[in-house]
Amino acid sequence: MGAGHDHGHAHGAPPGGTATAAYRGRLRVALAITLTVMVVEVVGGVLADSLALVADAAHMATDAVGLGMALLAVHFAGRPPSDRRTFGLARAEILAALANCLLLLGVGGYVLYEAVQRFVTPAGTEGGLTVVFGAIGLVANTVSLSLLMRGQAESLNVRGAFLEVVADALGSVAVIVSALVIVTTGWQAADPIASLVIGVMIVPRTVKLLRETLDVLLEAAPKGVDIAEVRAHILALDGVEDVHDLHAWTITSGMPVLSAHVVVSSEVLNAIGHEKMLHELQGCLGVHFDVEHCTFQLEPGGHAEHEARLCH
Repeated sequence: MGAGHDHGHAHGAPPGGTATAAYRGRLRVALAITLTVMVVEVVGGVLADSLALVADAAHMATDAVGLGMALLAVHFAGRPPSDRRTFGLARAEILAALANCLLLLGVGGYVLYEAVQRFVTPAGTEGGLTVVFGAIGLVANTVSLSLLMRGQAESLNVRGAFLEVVADALGSVAVIVSALVIVTTGWQAADPIASLVIGVMIVPRTVKLLRETLDVLLEAAPKGVDIAEVRAHILALDGVEDVHDLHAWTITSGMPVLSAHVVVSSEVLNAIGHEKMLHELQGCLGVHFDVEHCTFQLEPGGHAEHEARLCH
């Protein structure tokens, strides 16, 4: 770098890897539970001729694929950076979350379609069996929710898995309620209605997750990082004259990144030195904003115009 250019780094990747890595074991347990309940509900759906159970089992199958992709993404994301992939494969987690969203939207559409078909061609659902299998699903989903509750606040990938299990748990409730209605009143339309409820519950949560995932892929500013506030905090430091090329984005869950060119008066740079100035910048952002990795380029006053001329 030429005179007046310096880089300062706050932190690298989060200790121990990405945010999802800390929940690898819990994701594995949730996957095992999901696969078990899926098989149980398929058997129950066939025996009881319940579309609601089969729909919930189909959603479980999607969850199993999503959890499997999440675990695979953790494996790839944990690989070290290279000269070609300077952040490693951390984005694999976000791509897995995106694929998970698409799967969820697909299964939601399938459930809604099949429910409408049941209204056209009614079936004789065995309510008693459906209650039993629905209760098994609800208990299993509750266990999975407790395992993923904490991680969903820290990782988009874990949040995707958590939202799927939430939808499953609500689906199990819908299955149980519809089955009880059939047992007590004989009203068979309760089964496709429960299926419609399951499909409607899947879609809105998935759209919300999809929006957050696309924000990461489109390199929007991380949640909780207001660029205007960041700029104001930097400009408030003694000696800082200007900030330009200020960017903040997210590599993957738990790994926000920020870079900026900071113009500092030559008098201040000569008085305190580049290193102290960098420490002040890092301390400012570390206290006020949740940014794990910061890169600053310090420039003396008037350098921006010189840099612009060189770029033409």
